Formats: sequence, structure tokens, C-alpha cells
Amino acid sequence: MKGKSSVFSAYAKSKAKTSAEARRLSIAELEKLIANLNASLAAEKAKLKKKETQDRLATIQKVNDLLAESGLKPEDLKKAPRKVGVKRKAGAKRGKTAKVPPRYRLEIDGKEYLWSGRGRTPRVFREYFDAGNSRESCEIAA
Repeated sequence: MKGKSSVFSAYAKSKAKTSAEARRLSIAELEKLIANLNASLAAEKAKLKKKETQDRLATIQKVNDLLAESGLKPEDLKKAPRKVGVKRKAGAKRGKTAKVPPRYRLEIDGKEYLWSGRGRTPRVFREYFDAGNSRESCEIAA
């Protein structure tokens, strides 16, 4: 939306005002108004898309200029290591955490179960502990 206020602003905000004003017009006038508004909407969308495309191309040009200045190639960016210790924005989701080596091992019916000791206790381990066994009995020696 542009910075200037429009006669249509009140109607865009209130369905009741729009309906009341529409009752004052004939069907032909309403159809003509709708057609004109749709044409204006299409033109504004086209302008916005063109501007977004120009902005995108300008950004690509800036990046290409920076690459040329530094002597890098686009392939080099894929190989670049990620920054460590970069602060995230508030509310940003965390990435996957690193795998933790298993701390506990159980072998039941020839099947091996591993657990790091973090998070919710797996059912197999919970049942094993509930049966009176201790965590130390299935701990993996370091």
C-alpha cells in the first residue's frame, strides 16, 4: 500500500461501508467499478513484480561484483565452512544437535539397544529399570 490515503481506504477496511455504498450504484456501475478495480490491481501487481525482479537482479549483480573483486568463484561458496558461534535471531529454531555417543547398552533376545542417557528414557530401558535393575548394570565402560 502506498503512503497516501485514498478514498477507497475506508471501504477496504469495512465490509459494511462497502455494501452501503454499493447499494447506491446500479448493477452496471458496480460491474464497471469492479472491472476498473481489477485492472488497477493487475497493473499494481505487475509493477510490484517488475520492481522485485529488478531488485533481485541488482542484488545478484552486487554479489557477482563482490565475487569478481575477491577472486572467488560461485563454487567456492559451497565449500565455505559455516561460521561457528553465530547468534541467532530471537525465536529462531535451532538446528539438529550433534550425535552423542551411547552411554547405555542392553541386549534383549539377541537385539542390541543403545541409549545416550539424554532425553526421554526409551521403553526398553524403562522396563528394564522398573524390573529392579540399575542404570550402572547396563552402562557402557568408557
